[in-house]
Amino acid sequence: MDFAFTAADLAFRDELRAWLDTELPRFLSEWTDRGDTGDGVDGFDRTQARRQDWQRRLNNSRWAAINWPKDRHGREATPVQNAIYSEEMARVKAPGVYNANGIWQIGPMILQWGTPEQQERWLPGILSADEHWCQGFSEPDAGSDLANMRTTAIASHDGVSGDHYVVNGQKTWTSSAHLARWGLFLLRTDPTAFARGAKHEGITAFIVDLHTPGIECRPIRDLTGDTMLNDVFFTDAIVPADCRLGREGEGWHVAMSTLGHERVGTAGLSITMAADLRAMVATARSTNPDALRDPVLRDRIGRAFAQIELTRLLNYRALTKIINGEPNWPEVPLAKLQWSRIAQLLAELAIDLLGPEGLIAKGEPGAIDGGQWARNYSWQRYTSIGAGATEIQKNILAKKALRMNQRHDS
Repeated sequence: MDFAFTAADLAFRDELRAWLDTELPRFLSEWTDRGDTGDGVDGFDRTQARRQDWQRRLNNSRWAAINWPKDRHGREATPVQNAIYSEEMARVKAPGVYNANGIWQIGPMILQWGTPEQQERWLPGILSADEHWCQGFSEPDAGSDLANMRTTAIASHDGVSGDHYVVNGQKTWTSSAHLARWGLFLLRTDPTAFARGAKHEGITAFIVDLHTPGIECRPIRDLTGDTMLNDVFFTDAIVPADCRLGREGEGWHVAMSTLGHERVGTAGLSITMAADLRAMVATARSTNPDALRDPVLRDRIGRAFAQIELTRLLNYRALTKIINGEPNWPEVPLAKLQWSRIAQLLAELAIDLLGPEGLIAKGEPGAIDGGQWARNYSWQRYTSIGAGATEIQKNILAKKALRMNQRHDS
């Protein structure tokens, strides 16, 4: 593994650190002065406004979309600089941005597949945080097989709507769809592909206006009580042909290149997880110190730190492969499995370290750290599914990395 940064990488890091040292305290101070921390809907609205403000400040100094071209207010950052960015943001616990999907995935897709007119139409609103974006791939009956999608977009033409597609079906688990004005959706333009045994064909990517008549977003309340996930229903919704991204039938290639824009962000996650582990130990020291004398819990703490460090090194090995022009595989799916495992391990460890009071929920008397550890205990279940189901990742690694034969039980 190569741990050395180039002069350009060091300059990138130093410029980012200097900006964060100046701008983040100013941002935090201004939002603290505003008060009104709020709960429920008011608190949620405040969080979104805070993220919107932070993204706009990042964008003013070209720190919002570092992977975008320089003429699109980006920095054309290298993979190593992406890791540096992720680590530095995690180190200072910077707020999230308003348009993460738009900046990191959909924006690069529009840059790669969109026409000049489409780029001019949609990219400015993503960067400025004036419009929120979502991404709709999953469907209720598709499971973990993306190509099983059934929501149709049938080409049509009439004198009123012009060239367009009529969309019918349902997407699910669509994050923040109820907030979004626009979304990148994969829709089936050739329903006969299933009969031909070619389900990866006949899929097309569209940019969809969520305010279109015939589109309904229904928030899904998760185990923690949050409603960031949504079902999205299409009933004879009309999507103009000029909202198609790429040619008809190219949706699978569009989707794969979207997934190819994944950031090598595990280094930042490892820093965040290490900080979370230190925080829960510090909290246990003040609220339940006897737990830290338990040899079993002490062993679990040590093993957690070791796993987090392993994940950080795994990320750097993937980066080294990228620098050398090699595929960063199987490190990426391995790192995803590590993230899922450690996130849940830490959630369980926190409750065992903090004792019964660690389970007191937000808003209840005696809740530790605002009830964040109790929420995390439930919320981190999603890491077994989000960004790729654990079982599917293991099957891929078993088949392609370990070259294990598939077992057929009689």
